[in-house]
Amino acid sequence: MTLYIGREASKLWKRICAETATEINLLLDNWKYVLAGLFFQYIHGLAAHGVHYLHRPGPTLQDLGYFLLPELGQDKAYISEMVFTFVFLSFVLWTLHPFIFKSKKIYTVLVWCRVLAFLVASQILRIITFYSTQLPGPNYHCREGSKLARLPKPSNVQEVLLINFPQGVVYGCGDLIFSSHMIFTLVFVLTYQKYGTRRCIKQCAWLLAIIQSLLIVASRKHYTVDIAVAWYTVNLVVFFVNKKLPELPDRSNGNSPVLLPLSTKDKDSKTKEENHKLLNGNSVDHADWP
Repeated sequence: MTLYIGREASKLWKRICAETATEINLLLDNWKYVLAGLFFQYIHGLAAHGVHYLHRPGPTLQDLGYFLLPELGQDKAYISEMVFTFVFLSFVLWTLHPFIFKSKKIYTVLVWCRVLAFLVASQILRIITFYSTQLPGPNYHCREGSKLARLPKPSNVQEVLLINFPQGVVYGCGDLIFSSHMIFTLVFVLTYQKYGTRRCIKQCAWLLAIIQSLLIVASRKHYTVDIAVAWYTVNLVVFFVNKKLPELPDRSNGNSPVLLPLSTKDKDSKTKEENHKLLNGNSVDHADWP
């Protein structure tokens, strides 16, 4: 038994080392995209903090979701955060599974490059919407009478740039018309829908996305329109961004080379070159195919 455990542990360690070397090479080729995507998360947070200075509390707007769903109350607002945290951590762990499991379909770095592209495109649209129209926030800390509903004029630039972390992130107001939590949730679910392999997990992921939507409205963190806009906008963003980006290599056959995927233009050029060789009586070496 001890010998078996030692042998399996050795295999696992070799697998982790080999995968780490592969992912480092991919990261060296794509670090600019990863860094830009991560930096934009700060820009998005900065924009959301900036709109808080423009927020003016007022009566909660009439909302169909508020009429249909019972209010959870301020003491139960953490439930939607727990669901989101579970979705977030589950997705992160799934993107890391190539380091552990022998059967794998994705490259971690390439998947995160695509995910960050989806997030950035969606967040740009979100920033445009909440700076275009400021609505009175429905959340408890954004209502009239709350000390957090309005932000005093900043005394220095550093106060704005540091986003008053973490309080400025947790107790933001004014960044409405587009739910940030639903952007992340839907991007993660859509990504797993395309690159995941377990049908039951895909179904559970969609169910969690629906539950998350209902919990956000029941917690009065967003209006129903914020959820509706996120559902159709994120799906459209993912669809069109996928059309522009090259397809990711599929590792499920076990012999996929560690190369960045070719663009459609490159593939067409390669095909024409191979056809030209065939027409001239030259054989095509299948070892050169991607």
